[in-house]
Amino acid sequence: MSVSSASLFLQPYFRQCPSLSPSGLSFFCPLSSFHISVASGPTTATNKPAAAVTCCVSSSQQFESHVSVVNGNIDNRISERDEIRLGLPSKGRMAADTLDLLKDCQLSVKQVNPRQYVAQIPQLSNLEVWFQRPKDIVRKLLSGDLDLGIVGLDTVSEFGQVRAEGNEDLIIVHDALDYGDCRLSLAIPKYGIFENINSLRELAQMPQWTAEKPLRVATGFTYLGPKFMKDNGLKHAVFSTADGALEAAPAMGIADAILDLVSSGTTLRENNLKEIEGGVVLESQAVLVASRKSLIRRKGVLDATHEILERLEAHLRASGQFTVTANMRGNSAEEVAERILSQTSFSGLQGPTVSPVFCKRDGKVTADYYAIVICVPKKALYKSVQQLRAIGGSGVLISPLTYIFDEETPRWRELLSNLGL
Repeated sequence: MSVSSASLFLQPYFRQCPSLSPSGLSFFCPLSSFHISVASGPTTATNKPAAAVTCCVSSSQQFESHVSVVNGNIDNRISERDEIRLGLPSKGRMAADTLDLLKDCQLSVKQVNPRQYVAQIPQLSNLEVWFQRPKDIVRKLLSGDLDLGIVGLDTVSEFGQVRAEGNEDLIIVHDALDYGDCRLSLAIPKYGIFENINSLRELAQMPQWTAEKPLRVATGFTYLGPKFMKDNGLKHAVFSTADGALEAAPAMGIADAILDLVSSGTTLRENNLKEIEGGVVLESQAVLVASRKSLIRRKGVLDATHEILERLEAHLRASGQFTVTANMRGNSAEEVAERILSQTSFSGLQGPTVSPVFCKRDGKVTADYYAIVICVPKKALYKSVQQLRAIGGSGVLISPLTYIFDEETPRWRELLSNLGL
């Protein structure tokens, strides 16, 4: 990129200020302490002059953080700032579901103005929430502008992919946040030459696809798509970049197939498209992802990640679980436990809790009844109540569980192991 090209790119967003060098230009953002200098760099191997772009941002602590970019190559030094940054989706169903999940974990996001892109979580000190497009969250995790983020696995796989072997800049801290479920899938028309094609293997073996006339695929996944086709032996395929309403592409004649996210498949069916066997690239849902550099180097990020992870795990584990409490007559706690454990649905987390219920009779304290506390999944709730009453249970009380905290979450141990800690 030349100096003139760089200046044309920056001018819509920054004001030009007097250049520090006769061979370059300087810009600043009037809304923040952000400064960019563009100067001529060394000549590249193709004898084209490079433009060296230097950025700096000043904080209230009066220090500067420098990031250098030369011909698109980013200096991966971790940026100098004190606050921890969490990136969340800014729009759509994923954004709403993410805020709901955090609220259920007692991590409500406080946004003073709904048009602002920065917010706070009062329970997590020194943490800023930044609302961004999902793909920008991944890119800013890689660049060090964000430390943590919640996005779909498909977005992490597409924009945070490991292009160089051994490059592990991103770590998936929690891989199953239980919302945003979808699959990245290949779909073809139900009609014409595809009418009897029902698998990826059959699609690859069609004689129509040649080097001169390849299979045309419309998709927004220009990394995962070609990789998937290559891995599955479909050599003759070309990809066109498109966003939104991909289902219309085959009918318009601008593509033979599409590769897109599918939830229920209703939209595909309504547009005479079908998924095929072996055509699913990946199953996706919302995940918590972190920058490896931030976890290791930035103060407080690992502790904040630990708290977020524990709250998420405790809430998700308790989701759909109910506490069932009942009284049961018996001669001893062991005898009551024996009756309960004879029913397979009463195992609970580690087993039922049985404790004596004391009452005063004829001036003496006795324990003719025992209180039973068990944890039961929602789908087995009514059956469990019936079985409990059948073995002598009475006064059955039911309450939903909010959190189930383990002694230590397995995902935390996995994260520490991944970081070598």
